[in-house]
Amino acid sequence: MKLRFAPSPTGLLHVGNARAALVNWLFARQRGGTVLLRLDDTDLERSKAEYADALQEDLRWLGLDWDESFRQSDRLPLYAAAAERLKASGHLYPCFESEEELRYKRELRLKQGRPPLYDRGALKMTPEQYERALANGKSPYWRFKLSGLNREWQDDVLGRRAVKLSSLSDPVLIRADGSPLYTFTSVVDDLDSKVTHIVRGEDHVTNTGVQLDIWEALGGRPSALSFAHLPLLTDADGGPLSKRLGSLSLRQLRRDGVEPAALAGYLAALGTSTDPAPGMPAELVPGFALTAISRSAARFDVQQLLALNRKLLHGLPFAAVQAHLPVGADEEFWLAVRGNLDLLGEAKAWFEVVRGTIVPPAQPGEGEFLRAALAALPPEPWDAATWGVWTDALKASTGRKGKALFLPLRLALTGEDHGPDLKVLLPLIGRERAALRLKLGAEG
Repeated sequence: MKLRFAPSPTGLLHVGNARAALVNWLFARQRGGTVLLRLDDTDLERSKAEYADALQEDLRWLGLDWDESFRQSDRLPLYAAAAERLKASGHLYPCFESEEELRYKRELRLKQGRPPLYDRGALKMTPEQYERALANGKSPYWRFKLSGLNREWQDDVLGRRAVKLSSLSDPVLIRADGSPLYTFTSVVDDLDSKVTHIVRGEDHVTNTGVQLDIWEALGGRPSALSFAHLPLLTDADGGPLSKRLGSLSLRQLRRDGVEPAALAGYLAALGTSTDPAPGMPAELVPGFALTAISRSAARFDVQQLLALNRKLLHGLPFAAVQAHLPVGADEEFWLAVRGNLDLLGEAKAWFEVVRGTIVPPAQPGEGEFLRAALAALPPEPWDAATWGVWTDALKASTGRKGKALFLPLRLALTGEDHGPDLKVLLPLIGRERAALRLKLGAEG
């Protein structure tokens, strides 16, 4: 059993592709199969080495590894040899029509009430016409002659599926500059690397029908392949999950402080009836079932992901996060703030509150109260009891209680109207910082 994940290094890894990678990995590891990472980088203009490096780094961050790996750009002779075989067998034929000519043909067929399919006009070209085109400096692009069959398979997620090839145009497999397209290279690689199971997005269903035709033309047995097409992810409102949303790249989620175990657990549960639970991929293998994935689109809700991330953070020990906290942050700080974090990156702001310099917001009408609070500030040393002693004294001297008592103090001390329990935060802030902030607040 061998599965492959085949991203194109033309941008950062998006959560939709990360889900496909995770499902491939879980399915393979559960069955003792091999995982192949294939970088589909034959689009030389858009493929970038930095994206290839980022893809691999982000996959490893998510907890995924692979047994084999290669780049398509290193295998161009293999594709050229396969193309020659298809030319020799009559499956690939040369075309010279320009995009303008093809557009005219499509519009004409539409006016005639016929589907806008390629009319295979190039197949009527004589050897003399072909040589004349070459002599005039034209370079052919090459189309694959589809069989016209109904290509059917039992999809491991979507159930019985069929693609009617007679309703499709013959696909271009080789550009005029000689470079191969994905539809072709993917089949050559799957055949050559002995891939047995293909798990990818539902948007590839039509591709699967076409590629089964190419697979057979290259000598493969379509029955040797197993397919699973994952319904595409939508956003929280049910709309398409745009790959252009940089906020949903793994790189940005990492920067924001989303934990890999939260993301992996969330992606693994998407489209199933299972409630998501945080876990690294290796921990998720026993509970994974490809057959549990629904045929309906799954909604990727950032708020649900953050809730899962929050749940994970709130239980993490200091040792698990120490390397990712600001320099100087200790266990006492972590235990004080972790219950208020959605993202690990937010710890930085709270560290600034307890160790740095903040300017409290203006609180019109609260100057007298804040001066009274400053005057009543207990001497150090401070501990968890200090907050209660201080606020009880203020309650007695000012008559304030509840929100009227606590909110002005919180705003003055932290600059925020909510946050960690001040009982544990106040000793971390210390008397000197607290006094300065109360003074600034009273003057504001």
